[in-house]
Amino acid sequence: MPTRKKPARRTRVLVGGAALAVVGAGVVGTVAASAADSTGATPAAVPVAARGGELTQSTHLSVDAATKAARAALAAAEKDGRQVSVAVVDRDGNTVVTLRGDGAGPQSYESAERKAYTAVSWNAPTSELAKRLAQAPNLKDIPGTLFLAGGTPVTAKGAPVAGIGVAGAPSGDLDERYAQAGAAVLGR
Repeated sequence: MPTRKKPARRTRVLVGGAALAVVGAGVVGTVAASAADSTGATPAAVPVAARGGELTQSTHLSVDAATKAARAALAAAEKDGRQVSVAVVDRDGNTVVTLRGDGAGPQSYESAERKAYTAVSWNAPTSELAKRLAQAPNLKDIPGTLFLAGGTPVTAKGAPVAGIGVAGAPSGDLDERYAQAGAAVLGR
């Protein structure tokens, strides 16, 4: 009678692991099945409420206010005969409103968003932030930012709540002037 060869260690481990997986799946299925109520439906998870001390509060511009600011910035540029794009982002850097003026260059749309994001992130006009690059040149490597004049923050009680970015005018100084015109209508 031929002798039976003992399976290799690797084979035993693989077979044992597969057996455990099958048993584990059966246990999970049994537990899931027993969790169902008499109608066969699984009970809904109960929401957990956070305590007041575990929460923060944040202020954001409304869509109407963001639109009002963007329109004012665009109107200021159009009054000077400039073709620009305007973006307003919320405190978290999410775009709320973007307006691309008639004839504005294709690059101006993204540049306006990035200037607005940069202004709200540092709570400073992007013209001031551009000056900081001399001391910290790696700032420009932060994704989504653009350290060129044309972005201004909007604050409430000293904290940033939005950023307005303008791009497309012949200079960043003009872009920033139009962004500030947009912010100015919010204080009225």
